[in-house]
Amino acid sequence: MNSSKNNPIHSEFNDYKSLVAAELELIQRVFEIRQNFLNFSDSQRLVEPILKRISKIKSEKLFLEKKFNLI
Repeated sequence: MNSSKNNPIHSEFNDYKSLVAAELELIQRVFEIRQNFLNFSDSQRLVEPILKRISKIKSEKLFLEKKFNLI
């Protein structure tokens, strides 16, 4: 039996790593959208929900960073 799967700290750290990866991917997506759409209103319409998700991810990361004393 693998005890690391049952360890909540290990699970939360994996969640943190996933949040970091998701944030980076979404930031890259926003950059690409802004590069490919010359019309500001079109790009803003596409980017707005992604920016909201990035904000949620940052909040979730901040909670875990405080819990792990990373900040």
